[in-house]
Amino acid sequence: MALTYSQMLPLGTELPKFNLLDVITDKVYSSENFVSKKDTVVMVICNHCPYVIHYHDEIKKLISDYDSVRFIAISSNDIENYPQDSPDKMKKLFQDLKISIPYLYDETQEVAKLFQAECTPEFYLFDKADKLVYRGRLDSSSPGNSEKITGQDLRDAIDATFVGQNINENQFPSMGCNIKWK
Repeated sequence: MALTYSQMLPLGTELPKFNLLDVITDKVYSSENFVSKKDTVVMVICNHCPYVIHYHDEIKKLISDYDSVRFIAISSNDIENYPQDSPDKMKKLFQDLKISIPYLYDETQEVAKLFQAECTPEFYLFDKADKLVYRGRLDSSSPGNSEKITGQDLRDAIDATFVGQNINENQFPSMGCNIKWK
C-alpha cells in the first residue's frame, strides 16, 4: 500500500460523463440518464483498501442520512493484479454490507482519469447543476489515528448545498491507497 493524496479536481468542474457497469444490477449505468436533478456524491473506492474499509459504516450512515442525495461508488483498480477488487467481489461486498447504491466498475480506468482520482477513497460532491462543489476527504480520521469517524467534512458540504450556502473552498485532500493502475 502506498499512501497517496488526492489531486483536488478544480471546483466548478462539470460532472464527467460516464457509462459503466453497475456490478449490483449487471446493467450499464450512465451519468447522462439521471432522471432528476439531485446533488450527487461520487466515491472512488475499492474493496481491499484499509482506508475505505475504515469508512464502511460511515458510508452506510451517509447514504441513510441523505436519502435525497444520489450516491455512486466507482472502483477503477486493476483486477488482474488485485483480484479482490473484481466485479463479482465488488457485488458480494455491497451485498454483505447491505449497501444498495450503484457500485460501478471502471475497467478502462478512463473515468478515474476524468475525475483526476489518485487514491481510494476520494469523495466528490456535485450540486444539482452537476458542478463540483466539494472534493477531498470524508473527515480527518484514518486507520491508526485516534480521531472519531464522523464524515464531517463531506456532511458539512452536503448540508451547505441544501440551504444554498457557499462551501468553504479550503478543502482537504483525501488520502488512502493509490489507485492500482494497469
